[in-house]
Amino acid sequence: MQRSRDQRSRSSRSTTIHGFAQSGDLLAFQKLLSGNPSLLNERNPVMVQTPLHVAAGYNNVEILKFLLGWSGPEKLEMEAKNMYGETPLHMAAKNGSNEAVKMLLAHGALVEAKANNGMTPLHLAVWHSLRAEDCSTVKTLLEHDANCSAEDNEGMTPINHLSQGPGNEKLRELLNWHLEGQRKRKAIEACGQTKAKMDELENELSKIVGLHELKQQLRKWAKGMLLDERRQALGLKVGARRPPHMAFLGNPGTGKTMVARILGKLLHMVGILPTEKVTEVQRTDLVGEFVGHTGPKTRRKIQEAEGGILFVDEAYRLIPMQKSDDKDYGLEALEEIMSVMDSGKIVVIFAGYSEPMKRVISSNEGFCRRVTKFFHFENFSSKDLAKILHLKMTNQAESSLLYGFKLNPSCSVDAVATLIVEETTEKLRKEMNGGLVDPMLVNARENLDLRLTFDCIDSDELLTITLEDLRAGLQLLSQ
Repeated sequence: MQRSRDQRSRSSRSTTIHGFAQSGDLLAFQKLLSGNPSLLNERNPVMVQTPLHVAAGYNNVEILKFLLGWSGPEKLEMEAKNMYGETPLHMAAKNGSNEAVKMLLAHGALVEAKANNGMTPLHLAVWHSLRAEDCSTVKTLLEHDANCSAEDNEGMTPINHLSQGPGNEKLRELLNWHLEGQRKRKAIEACGQTKAKMDELENELSKIVGLHELKQQLRKWAKGMLLDERRQALGLKVGARRPPHMAFLGNPGTGKTMVARILGKLLHMVGILPTEKVTEVQRTDLVGEFVGHTGPKTRRKIQEAEGGILFVDEAYRLIPMQKSDDKDYGLEALEEIMSVMDSGKIVVIFAGYSEPMKRVISSNEGFCRRVTKFFHFENFSSKDLAKILHLKMTNQAESSLLYGFKLNPSCSVDAVATLIVEETTEKLRKEMNGGLVDPMLVNARENLDLRLTFDCIDSDELLTITLEDLRAGLQLLSQ
């Protein structure tokens, strides 16, 4: 009775598309599938496997050839997953079906596909090799650069699944040899990417006039971060870098805000920050007018800045001039900011005049512990201002009023620097610094328009700002 039931069960199983895929009956498989193409990706009960899963698991090469060469109306699902999240390649790997593994990989099966437990085909091939003492499927997967460092959901790599027994030495040597090769290749790739990133860094730094100390610090951070990438590519474990908090000290127009924006881009580029956004705030953005308003207002700005830089301009305005002013809520805003500076979620830059910023530094015991980098932004010299002018003219955005315009060859850096000395006072240069350049150029363009006639059709003449235009621009500014 039992035998009869088993025979009926086998007979029933062998007449299904999955049964033929298991038994390897090619003619019956072809006939059934050709008559009903919708069975191509049919899922069987319980295991939810397709015929491709079954054929791969049983290493039925002829069935696989037929499936992989299928040209009917239905499309074969190469990455279909069974109830365990395993693809046909997983099935072939865990059963040591080496020919099936080769065929599936040749047809584009994903060598790094992950099952529900996070295991790759290489994990499963290692498990099979341990039981069968046959490394052939492992070798095939490694020839297709299967990742020896891939971790499953428990953080285990294929090598981690090997016990220390002597029978595993051959397999261990094979995996370690490929692991070392993969690490070296990653390091070589990282080398090329590192050079490209450092070139990009230098390109951005070239847009900053002066500030040699800050530029050197940026180079140090960038190089250290990129070397950490190399270390990790070689499988070395290193501690994560913490974003540095800073204070920018100097007069208005010395480039503090501009540098903060470039800094956001650079720290993101080298991986220190997840985003390049810079959230610029002043006292009015943080401090409320009534009790209980400042905390939530400041926290909203902190949340907005997460992943990037919080740039607190004129930070000294958060500190009351007199200690007796107990109605001022600026200190509360500063305390809120200080409370998140150890989280690693944002970089905070406090900016302002050098002297008033001393109030901020002395107002909180933990300020100097958290803010570890202080950069002094000196007033720009006339030559610095001339260099800034040239940089602006060569890096105009399409939205800029100066887009498309150029300087006459007579407007060299030295000539423009001399002109600035002649047409401005030291007091004006100190008060405006880099803020002098934009209005000077706008005024110069207006002077160009004023002196041109409507019958001018010379392209160069229509777009070229001369030294005299710049002189007129400065004279208007001085007035």
